[in-house]
Parts: sequence; structure tokens; C-alpha cells
Amino acid sequence: MTELQKMRSERLYRFDDKEVEQSFVHAKRLCARLQTMTLYDADYRAIIEDLIPSIPTTSSISPPFMCDHGHGIRLGEHVFVNAGCTMLDSGFISIGNNVKIGPNCRLLTPTHPMDYVERREPKETALPVTIGDDCWLGAGVIVCPGVTIGPRCIIAAGAVVTRDIPADTLAAGIPATVKRNLQ
Repeated sequence: MTELQKMRSERLYRFDDKEVEQSFVHAKRLCARLQTMTLYDADYRAIIEDLIPSIPTTSSISPPFMCDHGHGIRLGEHVFVNAGCTMLDSGFISIGNNVKIGPNCRLLTPTHPMDYVERREPKETALPVTIGDDCWLGAGVIVCPGVTIGPRCIIAAGAVVTRDIPADTLAAGIPATVKRNLQ
């Protein structure tokens, strides 16, 4: 199994591996080009589709935008990601249909070993992040590795989501907790 395959399989992998580094460098170069663009620039669509090959034509990401690989991001139809978002997609990031992501949100999949000696090595694990259909993440939300947010949720601005959030709920706070049911 290659290090890239390990990365996508939630296994400990070496991020200094040549294939992983090439993927990372490719994404960083494309993200750098996006930094001075708008959704309306002629080259925007070609660059975003090179970065995130599966992005639907109905979905858009407002620059500036940062990610680690791009090909680990799966967006549904009619997704809008506002400016300043960072998606660290060593693990898969799956976003459902009709999702709104506010400015300066962070969707994070990498996690490092707990043992400090192991942490000295260029190794990490990546756990997927999943966001269900029709969700709204307010400005500055942070979603931690391995979290699933159920469909039709609202995550209040500034929340840090460390655990799964059930469908049809509003969550807020640090760490985010369910404040009320939306049904």
C-alpha cells in the first residue's frame, strides 16, 4: 500500500513521501494562483476544477481558499464556500448538497500521534469529515478530524465541532454542543 493510499485509508502515513509531497505541492501552487482571483475571473473555473476535479458546476468556492491536496474534497450540488476557507483534505472531506459554508471556516482531517516521540517523525493519520445536505456553517467554524455533521444542521459562528452532530440540530460553542432541535 502506498503512503497516499494509507493517507486515504485512515492509517498512519508518512507525509514526507514523494507522492504525497507532489500532491501537496500541486495543490499549494493552484491555491496560490487562486489567492488574487474572484469567482468571476476567466481562469477561476479551470483552476478550481484542476484543484478539485469532481467539483460540480453548480458549486463554488470563493478565494482565497487553501487545501492540502484538493482531490480529497467531495462537494455536492449547489454548495457555496465563502472566502478564507481552509480544507485540510488528507482525509476525505465530503460535503452534501445545498450546503453553505461561511467565511474563514476550517475543515480539518489530519491528526498527529499522541506520543511525543512518535510525533517527531513526519507521520500522521487523517480522519474524514462529513457534512450532510442542507447544512449551514457560520463564519469561523472549525470542524475537527473524524466529525460527521448530520443533514439540515446549523453550526453557529465560531463553534469548534469536536464530536458528531445529529441531523436537524443547531450546535454552538467551544466545544460545540447541540442547543436545540430544528424540527
